[in-house]
Amino acid sequence: MADLKKSNAPLNTITYDRKKVKAPTGNIYKAIKIIGKRAEQINLELKDELLKKLKEFETDQDSLAEIFENKEQIDISRFYERLPKPTAIALQEWLEGKIQWKEVSEEDYQAFK
Repeated sequence: MADLKKSNAPLNTITYDRKKVKAPTGNIYKAIKIIGKRAEQINLELKDELLKKLKEFETDQDSLAEIFENKEQIDISRFYERLPKPTAIALQEWLEGKIQWKEVSEEDYQAFK
């Protein structure tokens, strides 16, 4: 798994060529669904990582002043805030061919029910 913090995804909203987005599936809606699922995975990974790092700063008896003055904790939070959004990372991965996906046939789908 690539380091999500080193993604070259844009920080700002940009317009993508719809044909490039739908090319791997031939269907823009399938592509968006796959990208959306990957964005959810990325969001959970980043959230878990952030919470683990912030948990290191927890103590049983922090005063309110100590919570607001913890510069390291604030710096960590700001770092994660400045990362590209999970959807931008997922879309960049999609365009670079880094997302693996599999179409499920109707038979396989019914077997899972």
